[in-house]
Amino acid sequence: MSCNASQSLSIVVPVYNEEDNIHPLVTRVHQALAEYAHPWELIIVDDGSSDATWSRLVEAREQFGDHVRAFELNRNFGQTAAMQAGLDHVRGALVITMDGDLQNDPQDIPMLLEELLKRDLDMVSGWRKNRQDKTLTRLLPSFVANRIIGRVTGIRLRDYGCSLKAYRADAIKRLSLYGDMHRFIPAWVAVTTRASRIAEVPVRHHPRIAGKSKYNLSRVAAVVVDLISVFFFLRYESRPGHFFGGIGLTLGGVGSAIFGYLGFIKLFLGEDIGNRPLLTLGMILIIAAVQLLTVGVLAELMTRTYFEAGKQKSYVVRNAPEIERDGWHSGYTQD
Repeated sequence: MSCNASQSLSIVVPVYNEEDNIHPLVTRVHQALAEYAHPWELIIVDDGSSDATWSRLVEAREQFGDHVRAFELNRNFGQTAAMQAGLDHVRGALVITMDGDLQNDPQDIPMLLEELLKRDLDMVSGWRKNRQDKTLTRLLPSFVANRIIGRVTGIRLRDYGCSLKAYRADAIKRLSLYGDMHRFIPAWVAVTTRASRIAEVPVRHHPRIAGKSKYNLSRVAAVVVDLISVFFFLRYESRPGHFFGGIGLTLGGVGSAIFGYLGFIKLFLGEDIGNRPLLTLGMILIIAAVQLLTVGVLAELMTRTYFEAGKQKSYVVRNAPEIERDGWHSGYTQD
């Protein structure tokens, strides 16, 4: 198989306090791509680890070569920001994202790439069919979250939370990720491409051997809040005035109907309306309607500013590889 720049590959791995997994991770990625015939690079982003993760990354770069590109963030910004930092520096036409805890198996990378190219897709998401995690704290919340996310976003996947995914670079680099939005990447990708160009395939999943899991039930609330944000942005990102204006007009209509009713019984029936709770309710609804309509107009103005202005990064890089040293793994060649 000949070298092809259109199949150059960037692998992005965010890590946090994974000192014991760095060398096995880099080694297994090299083993998985031993016969990959195109240029590739491995981008590992240290999300402000407090252990020896960064020094292990420096050692890995010196041992394996300049195609191992290590970035250190200034502090712990979270997995989404670390992933975005890596995506901002990819140079390949194809992109793989995965976790650094070795529960994702690098041996699945060639299979994901084959599916992506053979079926002419923009994204292939991994499905941890035989997931090796605790039922109460990981499996059950993920099952519920996957169903809710699928229903809200309209993109039905069995496993939204699997970080092992393959993309075409022009699809994933259109996105800007914040909060815990890495869980909703398929939904964001679907904004700029057809749902039929997104697929899901089973991948292997291993129990964690070294390090500690960073996930627990306390993160459920954050996921729910981000899901609400995703729902809003998917439907109203470029027209927030429709969201606020729709609610405002509804409340204003109800308030106007109340005032119409009270006006009728006052003028035609001669009843006293000054002490009626319904009058207070009508006034509250009208005031709320005016406020929501005003917010809608302001949101439309802010949206125009957002699309016209540059976007600020959600992370700060402390250490980055020297640009002049950055290289590619040349890929497997057969004599």
